[in-house]
Amino acid sequence: MEIDFLQYKVRNGDTLTSIASRLGMTGEELKLFHNSHCQKMDKVWFENLNEVKNIYVPTNFKTETQKEQERKNSFPSTFSESFLATTYSVNETFESPFQPSVTIDYIIELALDKNKSTDQYILSYSQNDFKSNGNTPDDKVSSLSIACMKSIMPLEFIVNNKGQITGFADHKKITDTFTCQRKDLEEFYVGEVTQNYMDSFERSISDETVFLKQLQSTLLFQTLLPKIDWFQRKKNWKEPFYFLQNSFSVQCELNIEQLNDDENSVLTILNGKITELCTPQEIMRGIKFKDSAAEPAQGNIILEYTTHTKNKNLLQAKASVLLSHEEELIHQHHINITQGSI
Repeated sequence: MEIDFLQYKVRNGDTLTSIASRLGMTGEELKLFHNSHCQKMDKVWFENLNEVKNIYVPTNFKTETQKEQERKNSFPSTFSESFLATTYSVNETFESPFQPSVTIDYIIELALDKNKSTDQYILSYSQNDFKSNGNTPDDKVSSLSIACMKSIMPLEFIVNNKGQITGFADHKKITDTFTCQRKDLEEFYVGEVTQNYMDSFERSISDETVFLKQLQSTLLFQTLLPKIDWFQRKKNWKEPFYFLQNSFSVQCELNIEQLNDDENSVLTILNGKITELCTPQEIMRGIKFKDSAAEPAQGNIILEYTTHTKNKNLLQAKASVLLSHEEELIHQHHINITQGSI
């Protein structure tokens, strides 16, 4: 067992305050420390130490300010190339009272490089090994959807120094790539349904603003790329979140809880609830009505981040979005992002 204290032999003229000041403590702190380690009959209560022979003193005392600084140092404070690993396994579950729940699994591969001239980053993103409810999708529409997305990967994003996606590195490259790849896809996927889907996909990626919002509004990217300053927060604050992809962001009030009991990793938990006046129907449709919300939406978002204490690497991220109407859940979306591939 590690001993974090020793016995100090009291000398003439010593007081609680004089000993404590040499340790960076207050007299009251030293008194409490000594009394918590000594025998009952050896406790001290007064500033002078007459007839007191020994005082228990800590070997590595830290003030509350020092403890707070150490706590802050264990959490990420800046975004860097080391924050993201190269591979994560992703598990997502969608639940609704209106249709059966769906679980999807896939692997994402990342590469992050800093542009020294702009102080921004280029994030290369690709995904593979897609499974739905444990099986590789074999229906035509699902396999075509996956094939279209894979054809334009890796996607390259511009990420600012706060860790947020601000745009594509080269949007034209994405559209040109699909134009070339479409010819090969059409040889494998034939029929009017296929042509209509590819036309729709090409239109959606051709509008840079729309395509970027499609990706930014997913729970995956909202969770995978948190704002780095979240980890240094202490008080409640407000932040907009997308509760549904392709909808609008909704203002939420967040609070934070942080645990760093583990020597190698620390946990940051964010809890948010909707504060904006809007209805569940507006969120589900992605359209705000002109009239004020008669029955405001009830919703919560929970984000959990496990980061490495020393290198601040993201080890695991979890998120849950819960949307309710009159106390009844109408939409649930859960995601678990774990470093490495399974």
